[in-house]
Amino acid sequence: MTMHRLFPTFVYSNALQKRGAKEFNRQLLKECRQLRHDDAAGRRWSAKNYPGGYTSYGSVHWLQRISPTFKALESKLGRHVKAFANAVEWDLEGRELNMTDCWININPKHVVHGLHLHPLSTLSGTYYVHVPAGTPGIKFEDPRLDRFMAAPPRKATAKRETRPWGTFPAAAGQLVLFESWLRHEVVPNLVDAERISVSFNYNWF
Repeated sequence: MTMHRLFPTFVYSNALQKRGAKEFNRQLLKECRQLRHDDAAGRRWSAKNYPGGYTSYGSVHWLQRISPTFKALESKLGRHVKAFANAVEWDLEGRELNMTDCWININPKHVVHGLHLHPLSTLSGTYYVHVPAGTPGIKFEDPRLDRFMAAPPRKATAKRETRPWGTFPAAAGQLVLFESWLRHEVVPNLVDAERISVSFNYNWF
């Protein structure tokens, strides 16, 4: 018997850089907290759309264009984006993946980021800047879940690739990349500390 695996869903996880991550994250952390302080429009948007937390998604979502530090992040992401594109075998001849959006997320205690995807984008990802112990990672949903008609539950010992949900733990200095149509969420932060990350989108058109 041969069991075939069709239509895999790829999620890429890696350290952003081999050396200098702590120093780079210190600068990112400083700018993230300063932006929250300065960004009145973002705080108002977050109060309505991101209760208890702060995100610059609704106000300043092109940080790579205005900050040398976030521009440096874009540069560091380049080799990882290329590795992902190679793994999924995208035909990018005559085309180029470009970062279109880059924003920050600050999740204090009890803040949740509900299930969503990134419309009008090709590749999305998150880079973790500050992750206190016990703060949540990112949880992905099987894109076929709404078509699981009469499917039995999975065994408690089931491999991650066969489960309807897959969670990747967050760690400072780590990067996660995924195709933008893949729905994901961040469960409530139960730790009395802020989890800080940078999210971004890429497009080829």
